[in-house]
Amino acid sequence: MSRFSPAEIADLSGRTAVVTGANSGIGLVTARVLAERGAQVVLAVRDPEKGEAAAATMTGAVQVRILDLADLSSVRAFVRDLPGPVDLLVNNAGISLGPLSRTADGFESQLGTNHLGHFALTNLLLPRIRERVVTVASLGHRIGSLDFSDLQWERRPYRPNAAYAQSKLANLLFASELQRRLTRAGSHVISTAGHPGISSTDLMRAEKKPSLGFRVEKFLVGLVAHSAEEGALPTLYAATADLPGDSYVGPGRLWGMRGAPAPAGRAARARDGSAARRLWEVSEELTGTRFPLDAPAPPAP
Repeated sequence: MSRFSPAEIADLSGRTAVVTGANSGIGLVTARVLAERGAQVVLAVRDPEKGEAAAATMTGAVQVRILDLADLSSVRAFVRDLPGPVDLLVNNAGISLGPLSRTADGFESQLGTNHLGHFALTNLLLPRIRERVVTVASLGHRIGSLDFSDLQWERRPYRPNAAYAQSKLANLLFASELQRRLTRAGSHVISTAGHPGISSTDLMRAEKKPSLGFRVEKFLVGLVAHSAEEGALPTLYAATADLPGDSYVGPGRLWGMRGAPAPAGRAARARDGSAARRLWEVSEELTGTRFPLDAPAPPAP
């Protein structure tokens, strides 16, 4: 595809978008551009003060609502208190690295925030979603694997990078399985995904006293990273372009690290339909949420 600019996005007047993690980085840029193009944008953020500061930098119709993806009671409250239909849901928020920690519901924090919180949010909102769900994944999914016997790192020695990669692999499996279920239900809503490549954001912020290895890794990332504005382009393309369901978009140069949005490749594990179905079932059990749309009954013989 040719170089993509936010100016190419059609007028979004009359549409409502929810962007998680919209107070900084790619989420902030995504929310700002959608608002500039006319959408009513809900900044779904954990810290309302940071959310209001971000909203103050934007033009258009924006509002801030509290959403802590690491707490399922917060997810349910957000959905309960959000009025009206939603045209576009951008599952952007995420955390990476840092020592082992747990969410309010006892999940490993990276899986709990990056995948399970968004899984619950999507299913709870889905009856009101009219157009599209976009899930922000990562190049890190390529080294990810799912250990269904210990998804929460309760028995294995904790490895932050591996836990992050597991959560981003889960993002892509979720996006694909969501599309399969939407198709079976006869829904016109589509599920797409995008990744930012290597972007200069504050995602790698988890360590209060960063180790030497963490500092070196962050320095090396900085050498090849592009800006948050550039990193947001695949998300914006996945959110607004004329794409089929289950499309995956990322930067098209430097092995997916930089460049204009282009079709992105997935690791073999991210194309495993049986793993996607199993993850969905496990996620339903863990979050207490279900896919809310019924598939049409088969024709009578």
